[in-house]
Amino acid sequence: MEDYTSIKISLLSEEDRPREKLLLKGKSTLSDAELIAILIGSGTKQLSAVDLSKHILAKVNHSLADLAKLSITDLKKFKGIGEAKAISIVAALELGRRRKLVTEQTRKVKISSSADVWNIMKPDLMDESIEHFYILLLNRSNHVLKKQLISSGGTSGTVADPKIIFKHALDNMANSIILVHNHPSGNLKPSEQDRRLTNRLKEAGKNLEVPVLDHVIFTDLAYFSFADEGLI
Repeated sequence: MEDYTSIKISLLSEEDRPREKLLLKGKSTLSDAELIAILIGSGTKQLSAVDLSKHILAKVNHSLADLAKLSITDLKKFKGIGEAKAISIVAALELGRRRKLVTEQTRKVKISSSADVWNIMKPDLMDESIEHFYILLLNRSNHVLKKQLISSGGTSGTVADPKIIFKHALDNMANSIILVHNHPSGNLKPSEQDRRLTNRLKEAGKNLEVPVLDHVIFTDLAYFSFADEGLI
């Protein structure tokens, strides 16, 4: 087992303390653990804030993406992390996610491939533990007019009402739409329900002259495109 015994931050040289290091050398010089240490402020009698942060990161394989998946309850299981510190960590990671989202939304994104769909949906669906169903509303030149959340469900399914989907499409004068939902399990294979829903929405889109161009199943590491596989 790893030995997390360490010297207190207050006993370190000034340039090695996270806050002072940030001031003296800039934010980019700080490690992930040092940045988290600034968020939580203090450690325990046995661990400095930095080493407590290292311990937390070690438990998620040093992955900030995995850290972002932890709930406040999960974080409170670490000795030295109470509710206030857990909230600080969750809030900081959520700000980072929203910053990415705003950046994406300020661009005039054109969809040229299924990979474009996966990339534009990362700020909304990355690290999510439940299923969400979105549509991308496109204009005539395939630029995204809007990302619209249709529904959120459990860990294994969500509801996509065709009436609601095409109401959004018509209200926004969309020329076409793309369906997107995530599989939190990481399984890329579409379910039979996914296939039936896709066909149903495809036929509805034809009748309303708002074609469904694709249905993308999103996971954190990859995606499945109905269009790429010739299923739509």
